[in-house]
Amino acid sequence: MDNRDIELLKIRPQISSANINSKMSDDEFFQNKTIRPIAKLQNDLLVEVFKHYIKKHKNVFYDLSIEKRLDYIENAIHKDTKFRNSLKGIIIGQFTINEHKQYVINSSSLNKRMMCIVKDRLKKNLQLLEYHFAS
Repeated sequence: MDNRDIELLKIRPQISSANINSKMSDDEFFQNKTIRPIAKLQNDLLVEVFKHYIKKHKNVFYDLSIEKRLDYIENAIHKDTKFRNSLKGIIIGQFTINEHKQYVINSSSLNKRMMCIVKDRLKKNLQLLEYHFAS
């Protein structure tokens, strides 16, 4: 393992609620061991990137009800390929070399898991996406 990998693993937060056991699938293991900690580490950046996305799309988000804002987050991630790829890059860029090798084996399934986690993080940070926090 090279220096980059060691340093990446050092800065990653531990998530005590992320269960890891021998009975889970490889994808679930990867999700809990790699994706969740990285998403937590990158949380502030993910929120900031979404604020920029809102601004780029004429701040329509701020005129929506809470329910519609949740739908907006869903649609942004599912329908805007460029934006989704940007979010994936924020997570994948934090992978170690070995994690990336594991990721490419089943990237399609792992991308779905990754985007679900990112989407949930953004929804949980809905208060930080209020207009007065966006500046």
